Amino acid sequence: MSTSALDLAPVIPVVIVDDVESAVPLARALVAGGLPAVEVTLRTPAALGAIERIAAEVEGAFVGAGTVLTPDQAKAAADAGARFLVTPGCTETLYGALVDTGLAFLPGTSSVSEVLELRERGVREMKFFPAEAAGGAPFLKSLASPVPDVRFCPTGGITPASAPTYLALPNVACVGGSWMLPADAVASRDWSRVEQLAREASGLRG
Repeated sequence: MSTSALDLAPVIPVVIVDDVESAVPLARALVAGGLPAVEVTLRTPAALGAIERIAAEVEGAFVGAGTVLTPDQAKAAADAGARFLVTPGCTETLYGALVDTGLAFLPGTSSVSEVLELRERGVREMKFFPAEAAGGAPFLKSLASPVPDVRFCPTGGITPASAPTYLALPNVACVGGSWMLPADAVASRDWSRVEQLAREASGLRG
């Protein structure tokens, strides 16, 4: 059975990389802090290079690509060495491209109908995005009884203060967030601070 990013830690860091050279030390700091699943978003020109470097050079990292919007991006991320793919939403075309890569993926959902449509296709692990804006923990709690076999990774607006509320839900496997990557720490390459914040995040489930 393939490894699921949802089972590796209570938090999946959502990483925006502007400089490929920072990708490896950043990922090493996250892994050392107990967060091995690293979602690199495809929002910058450096993203695919960052995925390639992390996949090749960071022992223990389970690197994925986020903000996958098109079939071409899904293929490019897979070719770069991504182990999983994450989308903010899901269309029929994009779903087909995700399946074609052969990788694990977390399609984005924000409504009951979207959850049920993906469930009909056999998907049991989904991203819930944008979590706070789309109803937050109360929404996911309301889905636990009618759709008990689907697990979620809520992402979007989640903080260290709100994460435990999500993680206490039976249908939340982990959360996504970027608070362990403050802009000033990344800009100054303060990887020890990133590692410490990652360690704090890795202990959120208790």
